[in-house]
Amino acid sequence: MSNVTYAELDLTALQHNFSVVRNYAPNAKIMAVIKANAYGHGLCEFANALPNADGFAVARLNEAILLRKSGCKQRILVLAGFMSVVELENFFTYKLEAVVHTPEQITILQQASIRQTLTVWLKLDTGMHRLGFSAIDFLSAYQSLQQCPAVNSAMHLMTHLANADVKLDPTTLAQINLFNNITEALVGECSIANSAAILSVPTAISDWVRPGLMLYGISPFAEKVGADFGLKPVMSLYSKLIAIKALNAGDAVGYNGTWIAGKPTKLGIVAIGYGDGYPRHAPTGTPVLIRGQRVPIVGRISMDTLAVNLNDNILAKVGDQVTLWGHALPVEEIATISNTIPYTLVCGVTSRVNFNYLQ
Repeated sequence: MSNVTYAELDLTALQHNFSVVRNYAPNAKIMAVIKANAYGHGLCEFANALPNADGFAVARLNEAILLRKSGCKQRILVLAGFMSVVELENFFTYKLEAVVHTPEQITILQQASIRQTLTVWLKLDTGMHRLGFSAIDFLSAYQSLQQCPAVNSAMHLMTHLANADVKLDPTTLAQINLFNNITEALVGECSIANSAAILSVPTAISDWVRPGLMLYGISPFAEKVGADFGLKPVMSLYSKLIAIKALNAGDAVGYNGTWIAGKPTKLGIVAIGYGDGYPRHAPTGTPVLIRGQRVPIVGRISMDTLAVNLNDNILAKVGDQVTLWGHALPVEEIATISNTIPYTLVCGVTSRVNFNYLQ
């Protein structure tokens, strides 16, 4: 069977979503978050499609080096920073910027041979309790970096919000207040807001914003979809109907026969499965689109295929395109039904799926 499963990546939609960020934060610089291969969408392709971004944030050094080698000229921030002298050398070589979040990183900088200076984003842990200096240690870290010859004097100050995707959660305001109280007397551009905060917490918008999920047209809020904020989905996932079978009442479908036809059933087989990144735990009833009409998945997802009930789509035929998510079928909906989050779906599309980039 030829590979009939593919994803379309709409770069015009990406640029539209970038403009939505700009509308929400007109006076802020935009650090576009394209870590994890641009949330599964294509790291270098997305960087090239956003020439107006003020910078790009990635999680790891190898992503940053790949970006720079691909010709990216904008600022590149590595969110994990560096953990050795060897890694730090790459920051100088490729003109990268680093989040500093541990005392060990400061020690490495203090011991560095000085060829040039590094632009540092000093991270305050305001309640995420993942990376960053505590409120007690932050000022000391700031002062040490100010005195370090290897550090660019134009430091940046940042934090990360834990609950911004839960509207009106008091944790968010507490984190913003703590950050502002600790940094108000310090010199440096500030960054707080992620996608959820950009869309719902104006007080989190400062010198820099760091949009991630919203760039891809996806809502960070469980009860919303991207279209609710004027966003357009960038990724659409498609396959084809490769077989149609007639079942009798009582026939079981798929591994372990978890779905049994209650009446004569027209069953369709679609050429996509968990080997392509479609969630194996998507339950019976999860919709796909065929000829613009929703039809339900039945039975367990296999590695290469899934089954759908076509009783309500009498015109469906072998070769029809099947939409798994995208326009008219939001990935947020599929994530909710599958008891997961959209991040895992778009990040999880595998390399055997063909990617087609649309300008």
